[in-house]
Amino acid sequence: MFRSAFRATLSPLRVTPAVTPRSLAIARRFITQEAKQQIQKAIDATPVVLFMKGTPEQPQCGFSRAAIQVLELQGVPSDKLKTFDVLQDSELRSGIKEFSEWPTIPQLYVAGEFVGGCDILLSMHQSGELEELLEKKGVLPPLEKVPSEMTKS
Repeated sequence: MFRSAFRATLSPLRVTPAVTPRSLAIARRFITQEAKQQIQKAIDATPVVLFMKGTPEQPQCGFSRAAIQVLELQGVPSDKLKTFDVLQDSELRSGIKEFSEWPTIPQLYVAGEFVGGCDILLSMHQSGELEELLEKKGVLPPLEKVPSEMTKS
């Protein structure tokens, strides 16, 4: 009995696409030129921009909370960080996804360039790449090198 049930689950699956290429063109929403300009203006106005769900004080999802915590751990000054709550504006919520061609929120921009979502942000933080990027773009001052004589005890 279990063998036949097991064999039945191994039979080749017949996959039919749920969305055909023609219907993709119809389903895709195009962001207005005005919305693109507003997003670009917001991204260019501040060195670090985070589109998130909620606010830094009250994030409305775990990924947004994690993104804020990483930026705090990196020491990003509040005057160089601007956040946008996509839950307050449905056009922004859908528009930012199309603007960046990235399907999830939060989304981080540094010096006008899209960095990624929470998963990429966490990975870059763990590897040290995020700190390097923030220093390179002038968001964080470079760490001062400690002379090797001072580190020897």
